[in-house]
Amino acid sequence: MLPFEVTQGGSPVILGVPHAGTYVPQDIWAKLNDTGKLLADTDWHVDRLYRDLLPGATMVRANFHRYVIDANRDPADVSLYPGQNTTSLCPTTDFDGRAIYLDGKEPSSDEIAARQKEWHAPYHAALAAEIERVKSIHGIAILYDCHSIRSTIPFLFEGRLPDFNVGTNNGTTCAPAIEAATVLRTKAAEGYTSILNGRFKGGWTTRHYGRPETGVHAIQMELAQATHLASEDVPFDYSEDRAGRLRPHLELILKDLAEIALNLPQSPAKAPQEKLA
Repeated sequence: MLPFEVTQGGSPVILGVPHAGTYVPQDIWAKLNDTGKLLADTDWHVDRLYRDLLPGATMVRANFHRYVIDANRDPADVSLYPGQNTTSLCPTTDFDGRAIYLDGKEPSSDEIAARQKEWHAPYHAALAAEIERVKSIHGIAILYDCHSIRSTIPFLFEGRLPDFNVGTNNGTTCAPAIEAATVLRTKAAEGYTSILNGRFKGGWTTRHYGRPETGVHAIQMELAQATHLASEDVPFDYSEDRAGRLRPHLELILKDLAEIALNLPQSPAKAPQEKLA
């Protein structure tokens, strides 16, 4: 199993999908307990949800499950949210704080390093390559990182999560126009709730690649899974009805970002050079 799959397009928008993969190598699978084998913390069907919404959008999807290694965590395992409950680079608990490994089978530091080399690094090498490719075409690239999570997880947050959770690390990872356009669409989505930089401000991917001054903009969308799943429990089936209501709003967001890209300043490498006198 390759660590990732890439669907290339000519749009300035790149869809990152780090958590929809469900592949777990057999040696790791054998170490998981029954809780771990549920793979409950998958971003279920997110790639399907976004597919074909924006013609020409590139998609970079991790095939491996986040229990193998989390593609949206700092490879140095620095916490994204200090002081708050979260999961690590190679999680040993699920989002409810329950152990996912059999006793004594948690990965060692050497195993974590091996997983980082085999899975995490190749995914990010592919994502970085697509960002550079798209930027070479347009002078800019917009990375839209696609996520979803259960609506209610007391271990991670209080109450029910809003439907749309937009993250830009407090406005640092993208141009203001990108943040504003996305928020405008989420607030206008009738029947849905939304928040900007709430519990989820953008993970490592968004914070690592989002460098507006270089022409690379990044924004994270964390969707409550009640917006597109038939149930937020086993078997986590996709709901055509719920997804059908949600997808037009996501389509408008992506089309807005592609349009905004036409008017954003290009990176110095792509900007037209003045002719010599």
